[in-house]
Amino acid sequence: MVVDDQAVVRAGFAAIVDAEPDLTVVAEAGDGATAVSLAAEKTPDLVLMDIRMPGMDGLTATRLITSRQNAPRILILTTFDLDAHVYEALRAGASGFLLKDAFPEDLLTAIRVVATGEAILSPTITRRLITTFAQAAPPPPPMTGALSSLTPREGQVLLHIASGLTNAEIASTLGVTTGTVKTHVNALLSKLGLRDRVQATILAYESGLVRPRGTA
Repeated sequence: MVVDDQAVVRAGFAAIVDAEPDLTVVAEAGDGATAVSLAAEKTPDLVLMDIRMPGMDGLTATRLITSRQNAPRILILTTFDLDAHVYEALRAGASGFLLKDAFPEDLLTAIRVVATGEAILSPTITRRLITTFAQAAPPPPPMTGALSSLTPREGQVLLHIASGLTNAEIASTLGVTTGTVKTHVNALLSKLGLRDRVQATILAYESGLVRPRGTA
């Protein structure tokens, strides 16, 4: 589902998606309230969500949609000047974000990655958001017990996830197979009650396990 208050932008994203044999746009919405309603009705696998819209914005819509069981994945559409809002959207349950001026092939790659259950964690963009805003975010509930339940290897994997490394890069760094890394990732997400790598990265920063660059 494509959600954007600008009809031309919405139509452009929809056309790119519908041109692919394995992707189909099942619904379009121009505001958050309509998006929430259509998400329940059409049950899309993924939602391309704009942030600034009239009425209910994308942040509220994301929070409402992801609070439901079997919720679709949310891929935020944004521009650099909305960094703070994007961070809040990630904390609300979004699985990543994409710049609106991205190339069509990047849009399609992001959709496929997020739809398979992964998260878009670009080291040059997403980590920048978390580094900038994690310290200003409200503290989460105490997670000491949950974090202490991780094995030493799972703790290492969490740190590498927070650094923006892919499973393949983590495997190379630790000298293990990609399959082993996936097992560790799934285990730590389950222990911490997290949905995906985005939430794992946010938790690593918010808990103080990882410090934003430039801080003591």
